[in-house]
Amino acid sequence: MNRDNKRKKYEKGYYKTNSSDESFTCKMCDRLVIPFGAGTEHRNHCPYCLCSQHLDNEPGDREADCGGLMEPIGVWVRKNGEWAIIHRCRICGTLKSNRIAADDNPVKLMSIAMKPIANPPFPIEQIEKMTNCILGIDSDNLY
Repeated sequence: MNRDNKRKKYEKGYYKTNSSDESFTCKMCDRLVIPFGAGTEHRNHCPYCLCSQHLDNEPGDREADCGGLMEPIGVWVRKNGEWAIIHRCRICGTLKSNRIAADDNPVKLMSIAMKPIANPPFPIEQIEKMTNCILGIDSDNLY
């Protein structure tokens, strides 16, 4: 998904209905990414560093003018149990969700999934106090 692909003149929505069999060089780790082995016909991120490029406003439309690096910031699990990567554009801040691929780096996926546990948005020592507050327990009288 190089910028060269964006310059090609396909009708709107071409990539929604046609597989992308084009290789690209990752803008983050500079590795060659081939579409084969992904387990999907729509490779949209690097399997090594999990970064992507902001090319679409809607999946497959290639109408985003930004072209910024889409950094993996989290993962979530869909209703069917499938994992998806949450990407945020470094330039415009757009958030997108992309299915993981069969050849994605499992260590990188797990490190992103564990980020909230390893670096919580609040002091870890406050978990008991927060839990008690939610349950309506006066933690000052516990000990």
